[in-house]
Amino acid sequence: MGQQSIRQEARRAALDAQSKRRRERAKREKRLEDLAVRVLVAVGERDAAVTDAERRAGEALREMTDDEGLSTREAVEWCGDEITAREATRLRRLVDADRPELDNENSTFGTAEGLARRTAREDTNRARPAAAS
Repeated sequence: MGQQSIRQEARRAALDAQSKRRRERAKREKRLEDLAVRVLVAVGERDAAVTDAERRAGEALREMTDDEGLSTREAVEWCGDEITAREATRLRRLVDADRPELDNENSTFGTAEGLARRTAREDTNRARPAAAS
C-alpha cells in the first residue's frame, strides 16, 4: 500500500468517526429536547392543578365566611393547623379577583372600611336568629 492510500484511508476513518459523533450528538440533542418538553408539560400541568386546587379552597373559604357567617379567623380554626389566616386571605382574594360581580362594598375587604362593614354585617347576621326566636 502506498503513502497516498494510507493517507486516504486515515482521512476516511477520521471523517467516519466525526460523522458518527455528529449523529450521536444530534440524537442526544433530540432526546434532550424531548425531555425538556416533558419537563415543561409536567410543570404546566402542576401549575394548572395548583391553580384549580387554590380556587376550590378559596371558594370553600368564601362559602364559610359569606354563606355560613364565619370570620376568617373562625374559618381558619375549622381548618386546623393546615392553613393560616394569611393563606386564607390570599385564597379568598384569588376567588374574589375572579368574581367581577362583586360590588364596591365587598371589594374593600382588607381595608379598615371593609373590615368595619363586614363586622357590622356579621353582627347583624348573628342578631337575626336571636330576634327570630
